[in-house]
Amino acid sequence: MKLKKPDLLLLSALAAGGLLLGSALALGRSEGAVVVVRVSGETVAEFSQNRDAVYRIEGANGAENTLVIEDGQVWLEDASCPDRLCVRQGCIRHAGESILCLPNEVTVQIEGEADGSAGLDVVAS
Repeated sequence: MKLKKPDLLLLSALAAGGLLLGSALALGRSEGAVVVVRVSGETVAEFSQNRDAVYRIEGANGAENTLVIEDGQVWLEDASCPDRLCVRQGCIRHAGESILCLPNEVTVQIEGEADGSAGLDVVAS
């Protein structure tokens, strides 16, 4: 099959659009500052993302997860859940990223910006 000029123009436009979108997403990310741990929807702990440490998290019904923070990266190293998908999810490091362990009802989310210049999301009066 031979590509015609309109086909090549369309492919070029799609490739350029993909590169622009990828660049915008990569540049729009902000480093996080705080690691927030929630169990059953309630915040149980907040940790600095800039301090290397290992924490034991008690999930729902006596479950356990091991949270590691190292070099600004955050991951669950171990979990008592049967599928261990949360462990295989890997590292997170940017604001808005999260790791979920549904069987243990544990959520690990990165919030804030490293330089403390996070803007206001909501203003209440």
